[in-house]
Amino acid sequence: MKEFEDKNYWALVLGGSSGLGLATAKKLAKHGMNICIVHRNPRMQEEAISKEFKTIAQEGVQFKAFNSDAFKHQKREAIIQELKLILGTHQKIRTLVHSVAKGNLKPMVSDGKTELKHDDFILTIQAMGISLYDWTKSIFEAKLFAEDARILSFTSEGNSKAWQSYAAVSAAKVTLEAISRNMALEFAPYGIKANCIQAGVTDTASLRMIPGSEQIIKHTLKRNPNKRLTTPEDVANVVYLLTKDEASWITGTVIPVDGGEHLV
Repeated sequence: MKEFEDKNYWALVLGGSSGLGLATAKKLAKHGMNICIVHRNPRMQEEAISKEFKTIAQEGVQFKAFNSDAFKHQKREAIIQELKLILGTHQKIRTLVHSVAKGNLKPMVSDGKTELKHDDFILTIQAMGISLYDWTKSIFEAKLFAEDARILSFTSEGNSKAWQSYAAVSAAKVTLEAISRNMALEFAPYGIKANCIQAGVTDTASLRMIPGSEQIIKHTLKRNPNKRLTTPEDVANVVYLLTKDEASWITGTVIPVDGGEHLV
């Protein structure tokens, strides 16, 4: 018996076509949760992504994907309206997963390279931080959240450590955490819990975009007590744990999922 089967639960995964978001969607589908993924990918990646999505649908759950810009107000509202029709009166969103990566990885000071500007901060903080609130508010106003809903987002150790060219993303992660904490407080009367997962260094497309990622990987393999990188599946497993009924008293936290990486 799949845990969430016949409960009419949905997980809405923002940024679910790869990495942590995709692994999370697969994990929750395995346990019977219906899945909606919002992603933004070019046509050339369509075939590979479709194969991944097919594995989710094969779990016997309902599945819907939107290849759309999650950061535009009109697009977001159109998706919400379509979801209202799909979910009807008996199905609800149990879990909102924020796994979007859209930001600027530019240095503050550079010889010849493009440098970080004011607008780069705004774009990155909006996409990787404030959009969590935008989506939460839209779902809430559409009355699509389940009575015991879970909001989960992904942060990193760059929230407190300075990494080269990571300033804008770091600011966005801190914003994400602050918003998540306040949502945990202010949405508590409505049964909504909000937590951030601080994933360890994970070999994803997003990591590879960070300048010096090879050095980060080498350093992490020495530093991590378990001598390996975090995998998307490690993180997805914890998302699953936090969606279970037994996790209903966990809210407003930042939970390291890194095999003890943060200890050293």
